[in-house]
Amino acid sequence: MSTSTTSTTSTSTAPVHRTRVVILGAAGRDFHDFNVVFRDDPTYEVVAFTATQIPDIEGRRYPPELAGSLYPQGIPIVAESELTDVVEREGVDVVVFAYSDVRHEHVMHLAERCVAAGADFRLHSARHTMVRSSRPVVAVTAVRTGVGKSQTTRYLARMLLDLGLRVVAIRHPMPYGDLAAQACQRFATYADLDRHDCTIEEREEYEPHLDAGVVVYAGVDYERILREAEQEADVILWDGGNNDLPFYVPDLHVVLADPLRPGDETAYHPGEANVRMADVVVIAKCDSARTADVEAVEASVRVLNPRATVLRADSPVTVDDPSAVEGRRVIVVEDGPTLTHGSMTYGAGVVGARAAGAAQIVDPTPYAVGSIAATYAKYPNARGVLPAMGYGAEQVRDLEATMRAAVEAGECEAVVSGTPIDLTRVLSVPAPLVRARYELREVVPGGLAAAVRSALPLPILGAHSGATSVGSAS
Repeated sequence: MSTSTTSTTSTSTAPVHRTRVVILGAAGRDFHDFNVVFRDDPTYEVVAFTATQIPDIEGRRYPPELAGSLYPQGIPIVAESELTDVVEREGVDVVVFAYSDVRHEHVMHLAERCVAAGADFRLHSARHTMVRSSRPVVAVTAVRTGVGKSQTTRYLARMLLDLGLRVVAIRHPMPYGDLAAQACQRFATYADLDRHDCTIEEREEYEPHLDAGVVVYAGVDYERILREAEQEADVILWDGGNNDLPFYVPDLHVVLADPLRPGDETAYHPGEANVRMADVVVIAKCDSARTADVEAVEASVRVLNPRATVLRADSPVTVDDPSAVEGRRVIVVEDGPTLTHGSMTYGAGVVGARAAGAAQIVDPTPYAVGSIAATYAKYPNARGVLPAMGYGAEQVRDLEATMRAAVEAGECEAVVSGTPIDLTRVLSVPAPLVRARYELREVVPGGLAAAVRSALPLPILGAHSGATSVGSAS
């Protein structure tokens, strides 16, 4: 990294002072903010990204193919632990925070480090980073990871498809491989998942849409992705990640709140901002939560955003084959991010296993191998279930080896998978596998349908007047 504070561009011979920037990220929002705010602005020089949350991101470079003409060498990506050294060594003027699902205290502790090292600290607003679409946009975001965005996105997709509309889902970025190759990806078949070498985490988000016949776009360059998706869509469905802000200006912004984690709606960035921006707040998992917690979350939401419509929904879990679970000792596999930075101790798999009468939910911690053992060390709340960590081939092997060790020890008779994908597509499961599935069910049907009717432009609805009326999705 150069320490020069001036540079020249191809259109001018005069030196231009460039404000020196570091972007704090996790291979998602950070790249988007760079693309829409900094990439083509010669008054800024982004000297580095930092990385956290996701393994094996640091040590790479944001490639010149994506970084643009001002960055012919690309931009280095370093570990967040190096932040203070980078700020001081590179004479950084501004540090931009650009990742999600972190407590407010976490954000401010980073801010204090930057201020002490001599840099300003910046949070970009949604207004300055959202791209406007030529199509109506329905955005689904949340207060925390693991609240129920995916089931809500599927519910809305079915509702829009029933109207006869062409729906394209655009998923929040998860670029864990070759960034240049992942600039703009389209998924229409399961073969596309294999062709793009998708991780388990990516498959968890894409497969359910493909099951429903919905095309998915994702990648790194989200303006390009949007323009491609608009060519085959009547409506864009933004499928948010973590509790991040939408990347596109929404016509309808639906935010999920979690009564199993009451208080988190005011404690996490940028989930609180999502609640304040929402058109509709859906309090999910009401069938699993205490009534007092549901009411507390609703009261909190109404204080944060009095204009939002507040709806309640259940998240019923069904198990494909309860007889394969009843009376047996089972390992439960749950969605990885829900257990890691989402801080949950269980998910749909545990709910399904208990409902199906499992004799025992086996703690896989003693059998953990390699990166799975490291995950338990870093996230002790995940002990007791098996996080579906699969950011790379090594983690997939470790996941399989952990299950195999428990089976060979005679402790596990079946596996209950609460992840939204078919794990047998990516690894060999050494015991009978039963999937636990979950969907959204409105407590009072029709609330989301009314919100869709209100938000979508009349020409869109009128063009498909012969289609099924907007009603409750099932």
